[in-house]
Amino acid sequence: MDKKPAIYLYTDGAASGNPGPGGYGIVLRCGNYEKELSGGFARTTNNRMELLAVIIGLEQIKWENAEVHVWSDSSYVVKALNEGWLENWKRTGFKKKKNVDLWLRFDAVFHRHRVAFHWIKGHAGHPENERCDRLAVAAYQAPNLPEDTGYEADNQLL
Repeated sequence: MDKKPAIYLYTDGAASGNPGPGGYGIVLRCGNYEKELSGGFARTTNNRMELLAVIIGLEQIKWENAEVHVWSDSSYVVKALNEGWLENWKRTGFKKKKNVDLWLRFDAVFHRHRVAFHWIKGHAGHPENERCDRLAVAAYQAPNLPEDTGYEADNQLL
């Protein structure tokens, strides 16, 4: 069996206002292959876009049990995994938590792979992080952005 190469997933999320228009940017690398993805919503939050970037990046992986290194400047996302927050939230049924729709979607794709999360300081000159930020900002500046139905549903409960 051939050993598949490691996958490097760089992500960023951005919002103009919190809530406000928001976007995500992704750079996905595997061997000589590189793919960039981005998207945006009319009204969302930075945390939702940070998490959605990771989800969409992981969903792009075509095989199971991949070795994936995720690089994110989001303490929210990285600490949720590296410090066990997500497991605690799941144990308590996500009681009083935001972004449950995205955390459940994340959990489904995360367990298909061997994922390591690495925090990187944002806006510190890291080329991939800077590229992801530019993609995210351009995405939320696009015209006719769709609604983030998960964000809107979260806020109907308040």
